[in-house]
Amino acid sequence: MGTSTGTSAGVSTGVSTGSATDQAPADPAATDDMLATQPVGYWSGLVHAAVTRQLRDAMARIDVTQPQYWVLNRVHGAGLTAPSHQEVVTQLTPLADGPHEIPRVIDQLLHRGWLRIDTAQLLHLTDTGEAARLRLRELATELRGVVHQDISDEDYVAALKVLRTMVANANVNAEAEAEGPAS
Repeated sequence: MGTSTGTSAGVSTGVSTGSATDQAPADPAATDDMLATQPVGYWSGLVHAAVTRQLRDAMARIDVTQPQYWVLNRVHGAGLTAPSHQEVVTQLTPLADGPHEIPRVIDQLLHRGWLRIDTAQLLHLTDTGEAARLRLRELATELRGVVHQDISDEDYVAALKVLRTMVANANVNAEAEAEGPAS
């Protein structure tokens, strides 16, 4: 199959009529008929930056950080078995801005009295910490409503499925490249 691009009123749309879609440069003004040619990294980066900025700005107004919210949620979500300091650090460091951020956040929350550590070195939410977690969850839910305005749950799920598939495709490709050429 060919990869010729279609035309609209004599102007190339950049959209493939064959098996592959041309990759166009990122264009914030791209029209709907051009979106298939847009780089996902550009758009997912814009979404990440905008949503993270909105959440972190709102949390800063109440003197809390997003990583503090992650830690509160992780300690709360541990179920019947409280997590250790190291388990929380290991699980959350990939999300953080460096290897030292989560240990510092745990120290901040211990200092605030939102976490306590028992004799077995396991972390627990205090009543104050649980109250803070619930306030932050309410804030995050409110902000989610703003970001999701005019987006149905079905559209949101469809978008996440597409992104999840793209991650899987990229990871398979990266693994194949790491293995090198087949002998």
